[in-house]
Amino acid sequence: MAELVYRPAVGLAQTLFKVWDLKIDCQGSENIPRSGGAVLVSNHISYLDFIFDGLAALPQKRLVRFMAKDAVFRHKISGPLMRGMKHIPVDRNQGETAYAHALESLRSGEIVGVFPEATISQSFCLKSFKSGAARMAQEAGVPLIPVALWGTQRLWTKGHPRNFKRSHTPVTIRVGEAIEASRDKYAGAITRQLRERVQELLEAAQRAYPVRPKDTSDTWWMPAHLGGTAPTPEQVREAETR
Repeated sequence: MAELVYRPAVGLAQTLFKVWDLKIDCQGSENIPRSGGAVLVSNHISYLDFIFDGLAALPQKRLVRFMAKDAVFRHKISGPLMRGMKHIPVDRNQGETAYAHALESLRSGEIVGVFPEATISQSFCLKSFKSGAARMAQEAGVPLIPVALWGTQRLWTKGHPRNFKRSHTPVTIRVGEAIEASRDKYAGAITRQLRERVQELLEAAQRAYPVRPKDTSDTWWMPAHLGGTAPTPEQVREAETR
């Protein structure tokens, strides 16, 4: 079926990236399979993460169908776009429907994108991973593709105003080798392995990132353990329980 919405949307995004002169450093796209189903698993630090995760798949000529909260599909602007790009709505009260939809997509040879932290990490450190991605990969018989993003939080993230006027912003993307989701393994063990691999990729992306806190006066986007002023994971959890 022709991609009447997705491919033009990709073209628009690429044009905007050029206008903003974003410095995108993407490595490891060759780890995304050229055909067949796969679950693409990424950290989550920005409202724009799905765009950059999708960008990583383009060299392999693949389009990613992302699982996203159903509120995005009800929005008068984003809703038609999300449906047109065949992304998968997730109603947290009826998660089994989204799960079945994702399995159908995987079995038909699609790549499904998942953010196993479920929400944006305001500390910009990895949160715990839910096991749904591993279970889907096991049931559909497809691999897991780990991805780490860094720098996207500087454009638009939770708790901070979006800044699309920020030009020359570096964005680093690292795609890791596939992880097989064997059915004879416990999904929790696969999830731990997956999180460890995303953590390794995230640290690699952070090391490669060309901007450090000492280079800029706004250090809110850098984790505390790396010299920034973002809240620690403990501080975020404490704020969420208030």
